[in-house]
Amino acid sequence: MRIVFAGTPEPAVVALEKLIASKHEVVAVITRPDARRGRGRTLHPSPVKELAQKHGIEVLTPSTLKPGTEDGEALRARLRDLSPEAIPVVAYGNLITPDLLDLPRHGWVNLHFSLLPAWRGAAPVQAAIAAGDEVTGATTFRIDKGLDTGVILGTLEEKIQATDTADDLLTRLAYAGGDLLVETMDGLAAGTITPHEQSGEPSYAHKIAVEDARVNWQDSAEAIDRHIRAHTPAPGAWTMLGEERVKLGPVSLIGVDPALEGVALAPGEAHITKKSVYVGTADAAVKLERLQVPGKKMMNAADWARGLGGNKEVRFS
Repeated sequence: MRIVFAGTPEPAVVALEKLIASKHEVVAVITRPDARRGRGRTLHPSPVKELAQKHGIEVLTPSTLKPGTEDGEALRARLRDLSPEAIPVVAYGNLITPDLLDLPRHGWVNLHFSLLPAWRGAAPVQAAIAAGDEVTGATTFRIDKGLDTGVILGTLEEKIQATDTADDLLTRLAYAGGDLLVETMDGLAAGTITPHEQSGEPSYAHKIAVEDARVNWQDSAEAIDRHIRAHTPAPGAWTMLGEERVKLGPVSLIGVDPALEGVALAPGEAHITKKSVYVGTADAAVKLERLQVPGKKMMNAADWARGLGGNKEVRFS
């Protein structure tokens, strides 16, 4: 089957690699334009563009898909020439306008990293971890005019581990989801897939801003653990220490610890021992494993605490 792939960031690369290795013909990719990154603000291609170029696949980089725009009309003309039978999509990042949806026979097929209708939206992996879900997964569905509301073509389930960060879980889903996307293309080509409507109560995972990643020490220890893991590595969970913003790595839920015997910690209050840093929450202390203060790299929390000298009164907010 002739396909055009649409995607941009690293998780989309896995799916593209699997599609290239499949029996389907990837005739072009659509990805976001080169973006400026780093201190020098130099232009860098998207990970999907880099992979496509390695394989000699045509790359289309419209700044917009809107009809009536130069880029949008050029894309429409090229897609008509290419005549793809399906356009699989993984984290492309541009709005696909309604007039484009029926251009390929099998439509635009999105790989979404949740079990729809759970966690529709931009950050389903982070939302599932933060909510304490035990199981999530991936869904392939045909894109329609709604927000992740299209008919379902395929699904898979993935257990969320107790130590999973967003990066851990997304990596597993990217690989398993890449296989699911290939299977979906196989099924569409063979005519063996019966699409079905989404069922159940939808939930939504909005795009995450830096402010959303701030830790609220008034939450429970388990909620704080999930919150930090959900925002690791990006944008990175953080807290305030005086006037400084401190980035936090995952914490440990410690239960009963002899080092805290007779110690009652208020939310955000730290207790520092020779080997550990504990912080109070709404119900139990957590052990701080790693943190990053301004101008420094991420470091072991105990090493950071030793650098405080005699100043052992620490309160995060």
